[in-house]
Amino acid sequence: MNALLRRLRLDPYILAIVGMVVLAALLPARGVGKDVLDHVVVAAIALLFFLYGARISPQAIWAGITHWRLQGLVFATTFVVFPLVGFGVLKLAGGYLDSGLATGLMFLCLLPSTVQSSIAFTSIARGNVPAALCSASVSNLAGVVITPVLATMLLSANSGGMSLDAVGDIALQILLPFLIGQCARPFIGGWLSRQKMLTMVFDRGSILLVVYSAFSAGVVAGIWSKVTPQSLALVIVLDLVILGLVLVFTTAVSRLLRFTVEDEIAIVFCGSKKSMASGLPMANIIFSASTVGLIVLPLMLFHQMQLMVCAALARRYGQRPESAALPAATIQDPGK
Repeated sequence: MNALLRRLRLDPYILAIVGMVVLAALLPARGVGKDVLDHVVVAAIALLFFLYGARISPQAIWAGITHWRLQGLVFATTFVVFPLVGFGVLKLAGGYLDSGLATGLMFLCLLPSTVQSSIAFTSIARGNVPAALCSASVSNLAGVVITPVLATMLLSANSGGMSLDAVGDIALQILLPFLIGQCARPFIGGWLSRQKMLTMVFDRGSILLVVYSAFSAGVVAGIWSKVTPQSLALVIVLDLVILGLVLVFTTAVSRLLRFTVEDEIAIVFCGSKKSMASGLPMANIIFSASTVGLIVLPLMLFHQMQLMVCAALARRYGQRPESAALPAATIQDPGK
C-alpha cells in the first residue's frame, strides 16, 4: 500500500485528513459528544503548543537572527508580502467567492511558515539548512502573536473575522502553553528529542482531531451547502496563484539582493510556506464553530499544493552540481 501511495505521490497524512473530513460528514459530533469533543480539542491544542515550546531551542532562534538579511526577507515575505498578495488576489476575484472562503484565503496569508517541511525541502535541495531551521522557528514563534494581531486588523466581523476576545483565547490556549514549554525545555527537551515517533503521532493526531471538530461543526451548521463545485475550483485556482506569486517573489528578490544559492533555497522554501499545524488550531480558537470548517478549507488545499510544488522545486535545485552546494543534513517528514 505504501509503495502504491508513493507511486501516486499521495501523502498518507493528507489521506488521513481527508478521512477525517469524510467521517465528519457521515458522523458529525452532536449534543454531549460535541461538548466533550470541544474540551478535548482545547486540551489537545494547549498540549500541542506546550510541546512546540519544549522542542524549539531558544539558542537556535537567537543564532538565526544574526543572519538578519535572510531572516528579514523571510519574515517580511511571510507577514507582509503574503497578506498583500492575498488582498490583491481577493480584490481580483471580486464577489465570486463566498465570504467564508474569502476569509479563509486571507487567514491563510496571515499564518507563519512551516517548520518541518521548510527544513526538509531545504535539505533535499542542498540549501542552507541552519538558516532554514532558524527562519522557520522564528516565524512560528512570532506567528503566535503576529497572526492574531493581523487577523484582528484585517478580518472584519461581518466577514467571519475575529474579536479582541479571541486574542485572549490565543494567549491562553497557545502562547501561554508555548512559554511554559520553553521554561520546561531544560527538563524535558532532551527526552522529547529522543521520542520522535511519540511527538509525531501526537502532532498529527492533534491536527486530525481539530480537522474532525471543525468540519463536524460545519456539517451540523449546514455550511457545505455554500460550497459549489465552481467556488471550490476558484479556491484551488486562487491558492495556486498566491503560491506562484510568492515563489516568484522570493526567487527574484533573493537573486536581486545577491544571496548565495544556498541562502536563496532557504528563503524560497521558508518564505512560501504556510503552516497547517499552527493554522488549524488558531482557526479553531479564532472563528466560530459554525464557520471554521469552511474557513480552513483554503488552507488545507494550499497545504497539499505547497508540498507537491515545493517537492518538485527541491528536486530541481538538488540536481545542480555538487560543488555549488553546501553539505545539508538529512531531515525527514516534509508533510507538516
